[in-house]
Amino acid sequence: MRVLFVCDAIDPSMGGGTAERTFRLGRAMKQAGAQVSLLATRIGLGPQRLRELAGIDCTLVPTPSRRFIVPWVWPGSIARRVRQADVVHIHGHWSWLGALSGWMALRHGRPYVYCPAGSLPIFGRSKAIKTLYNAIVGKRLVLGASCCVAVTEQERAHFHAYGVPDSRIVVLPNGVDAEPCDDLRPQRARDRHGIGTAPLVLFLGRLALIKGPDLLIEAWSRVATAHPDARLLLAGRDAGERAALLAQIERLGLQGRVQLIGNVEGQHKLDLLAAADLLVVPSRQEAMSLVVLEAGLLGTPALITDQCGFDALEPAGGGHIVPATAEGLAAGLERMLDLPPAQRQAMGAALQRLVLERYTWAHLARQAWALHRQLIDAGTPANAAPSADAAPSTTDHPDPHVQR
Repeated sequence: MRVLFVCDAIDPSMGGGTAERTFRLGRAMKQAGAQVSLLATRIGLGPQRLRELAGIDCTLVPTPSRRFIVPWVWPGSIARRVRQADVVHIHGHWSWLGALSGWMALRHGRPYVYCPAGSLPIFGRSKAIKTLYNAIVGKRLVLGASCCVAVTEQERAHFHAYGVPDSRIVVLPNGVDAEPCDDLRPQRARDRHGIGTAPLVLFLGRLALIKGPDLLIEAWSRVATAHPDARLLLAGRDAGERAALLAQIERLGLQGRVQLIGNVEGQHKLDLLAAADLLVVPSRQEAMSLVVLEAGLLGTPALITDQCGFDALEPAGGGHIVPATAEGLAAGLERMLDLPPAQRQAMGAALQRLVLERYTWAHLARQAWALHRQLIDAGTPANAAPSADAAPSTTDHPDPHVQR
């Protein structure tokens, strides 16, 4: 089985959860025996992700802008990549690279799977440009897919708005790599940021309006007095909101209680997630929070909004879900910070069990394998998407369930 994965940015510093989903799912399918190739731009590509991409057949193209990611690539190069694949798997929606790949797949008779990862609704900046993009190519790209992949059940509604029926939608959630971390040192992260032994609340994501860091800072101002020792760290690259957040912190008198520490990755990111007493995801809109799964893998409980697409969190006992408002987040913070440390640790352990049982990439890659195999073998038409739960074929590998 030859699968071409496509996304704009493959480094999480620019591509966030979509980049991680593309990379992790592709790598897991390669480990299961698929021939995996990758088409992406070089935007934000750092040395760590370059090292991780070793062994994967990659086409990484330049782009002149960090905001409007228009790939500098000859269309014939994309066509060649598409023809070499049995199936094309496109991640993200507002993407000229994805649009070119989908068009080439249609032209050359290759099935393509379309996973916008929560990006279908028009939200935030450049609304006029996004509306124009949909009119020119976006809606056709969605409707032309052999199968549409939703990250959560709630994302089905996004596809419905584009005219896609349930019969063409398969749900394949986000996941994490269940690999041991031999060098995990939470105190190293605490010392690095001067936290000491104080209770640590962590935000990890882009500093963008959609991610809700302003809501969290407002909520923090309402609970800070009752928890004078607690600290809030906001980690993530600036996506246009850093200056406004710094002004908000000053206006609310939270200097010394809130830190913006920039983008973190690799071991530093793992140390921070393990060091935190609580992860907070205050998103106004999100397909499915990947960072919650990463925190859960390390035994850290979470407080998320009801827009994060992870409804399994609260029933599993791994944290709480609140409205995406400052009031809701403040109530959730009070509730979780008032708990004894041992009780928060028990919640983290419950979330870890949930993640290991249901949300590892090795498990999800088997579902993706089955989906791709059916599209290839059956030549599935665009109006009859297969189930991702079907048993995979052994045509390309003697046992696609094997984890190497």
